[in-house]
Amino acid sequence: MRLSPDKHMSLFSQRKGIRPLEKLIQRESMDDDLKNRLWSAIQMAVWDHWHPPDSMGYRSEDDRKVESVVRSVWLNYFKLPTDTIPAFNYGNPQSAYEIIRTHFFDGPWWQSYDLLEFLLKEIDGRWAEGLKVISNIFLEEENAAYRIVDDKILEITDSTELGAIEEALETKFRSVSEHLKQSLTLLSDRQNPDYRNAIKEAISAVEAACRIISGNDKATLGDALKQIEAKHQLHPALKGAFNQLYGYTSDAGGLRHSLTENSVNPAYSEAKFMLVACSSFINFLWTKAAELKISIKKT
Repeated sequence: MRLSPDKHMSLFSQRKGIRPLEKLIQRESMDDDLKNRLWSAIQMAVWDHWHPPDSMGYRSEDDRKVESVVRSVWLNYFKLPTDTIPAFNYGNPQSAYEIIRTHFFDGPWWQSYDLLEFLLKEIDGRWAEGLKVISNIFLEEENAAYRIVDDKILEITDSTELGAIEEALETKFRSVSEHLKQSLTLLSDRQNPDYRNAIKEAISAVEAACRIISGNDKATLGDALKQIEAKHQLHPALKGAFNQLYGYTSDAGGLRHSLTENSVNPAYSEAKFMLVACSSFINFLWTKAAELKISIKKT
C-alpha cells in the first residue's frame, strides 16, 4: 500500500479546474482530508498493533503496549479515573477505541494535534518513529503549516529548516541537546508559547557547543568564537555574524536580561529563525570539528 499518491498525477476534477491542484496552507485549521489521514497514521502506527484475545485468551506484548497507551490516555490526557476505562474493542460505540476516535474527529483542529503529540510521547519508540514519518508525509501533502520535530508539533514547512533542527537535536552532547529541546518546547507550546525564552535557549545551545569545541567550560560565546576562529579556522565573517546575533539577543529589550519598559516582545517568526539559525551553526561546528580532526570529549 502506498502512503502517498503520485505527486505528478492530477485527478480529473483538478485537471478541469473544479478543485485546486494545491490547497492553501492549513494554519490554525484542519480540513477533513488532513484529519482523516492523520488518524490513519495513528491507526497504522499504533492501534493496528492490537488484536482481540484468541480463543485461549492469549495476549501479545503489542496488545499490552496498546492497552498501556490507552490507560495513559485516560489517566494523563483525558484525566479520568482509570476504573472507567472500557474495553478496547473496535466497533462498539462505548469502547475506549471509539471514545478516543470521537475525541480526535469531533473536536477543534488543535485537539487533534494535541492527541497526536501526546501519543508521540507515550508510545513505543519504534512506533513513534513510524508515526512521525507517516504524519509528516501527510502534513506536507495536505499543505499543513506544521511538522513533527523530535516529539513536538512545530509550525514549520521548510524541509531544510526542519532538517537543520533535527540534525542538531541528534548531537551526543547533552548540554547542547537540552537547550535545543527546551527551545523547541517553548516555541511549540500552542497554549502558552514563550518566544523570548525560546530564543535564549537556542543561543545557549550555541554557547554550549562553542565551549565544547573551544575546550573552555567557562568561555562566553564571544570568547569561544575567538578561540575557534584562532585555532580552528573559523572565518571572521561567520564569527562576526554570530556575534551580531548574540548582540541582538543581549540588547533587544530584555531577551537575555531583565525586562524593562522598552523591552521588545519577539514574535514566532524571530524565535523560529533563531532556533533554525542556531541549529545550523551547531551543525556547522560539528562538521568543521570533524574535518579538522579535532578531538572532542563527550560531556
